[in-house]
Amino acid sequence: MSTTYTRERTLQDEIAPAIERSLPDLEVLAVELVSPSRFCVYIDHPAGVDHALCERVTHLLDEYRGAFTIDVSSPGPERPLRKPAHFAAAAGRTIAVRTEGKIGGRSRFRGEVVEARDDSVLLAAAGEDAFRIPYEAIVRANLIHEG
Repeated sequence: MSTTYTRERTLQDEIAPAIERSLPDLEVLAVELVSPSRFCVYIDHPAGVDHALCERVTHLLDEYRGAFTIDVSSPGPERPLRKPAHFAAAAGRTIAVRTEGKIGGRSRFRGEVVEARDDSVLLAAAGEDAFRIPYEAIVRANLIHEG
C-alpha cells in the first residue's frame, strides 16, 4: 500500500477513537490526507455539524497541529464511505470507489450499491458486470450526489 494511504489509515486509527471517546455522539467518517502536511477530518453528528462542533474537534487535535494543517468538515452530499455500515446505509445509491490495486483490470468504479457484506461491497453499473470489492482494497469511496 502506498505511503499516503498507509499514513491516512494510521491517522484514522489514531484520531477516530480519541475524538469519538471525547464526543460520544459524534462519528468520524474519514480522515483524508489532502497533502503531506494537511488532512481533513469528516465528521457527522445526529444533531448536524456546525462551526462550533468543527472547532471543538479541531481543538481535540491540537497535538497534530505542529505537523499538519487540519480541516474539519461535515460530510456534505458526497459523503465519504469507509466502514461496512456506511456502505450498507448506501444500498441502492450510486457511489464512486477507488482501490489501491486493480480489480478486474481497473481501480476506479462507479455504480449502485447492491449489497454490503462484512468484508466487501457489490457494485452494479448499467451495462457492466457487477464488481465485488473488498473493503481492505478501498482507499476512497463516496456517495455520488445526483440531485
